[in-house]
Amino acid sequence: MIYPIVKFGNPVLEKPAEKVTVFDKELEKLIEDMFESMYEAHGVGLAAPQIGIGRRIAVIDVTFKEDPDAKLVLINPEIIHTEGKHTQSEGCLSIPDFRENVTRPNKVTVRAQDVHGKVYEKTGEELLARAFLHETDHLNGKLYISHISALKRDLMKRKIRKLQKAGEW
Repeated sequence: MIYPIVKFGNPVLEKPAEKVTVFDKELEKLIEDMFESMYEAHGVGLAAPQIGIGRRIAVIDVTFKEDPDAKLVLINPEIIHTEGKHTQSEGCLSIPDFRENVTRPNKVTVRAQDVHGKVYEKTGEELLARAFLHETDHLNGKLYISHISALKRDLMKRKIRKLQKAGEW
């Protein structure tokens, strides 16, 4: 099932998500649906709050279907190590058609659980590191725009309000 992507302005995007404690067939189906929804929206990462579900689940595939082994499921993730700095244009499925340069650590290690509840650690660099941070931010109720200047953020919010008034958001 493909879920619609929740857009900026929806309160679910600004609330910390609930920890996952039950690992069952229902969770497996949700994760399958999340990958499907992410691919349909042409994303490389998707957090459950972005489909209106306030649970600590994210899926990532920085190869966008090219490498099946690159598909990652992050349940209850925590960033445990970061190093370096990297600035790159960043966007978000919940804030479509907007991109800004964001500086984030270049190398990131995350500790998370897989679909069966098994704890694992994974280190990523560049785009994967950015995806770890971006999706974990979502699960903490933060959006990438919290990492840009207040001026740029206000301009973006103003444009979004205009789109909302015009019924285009």
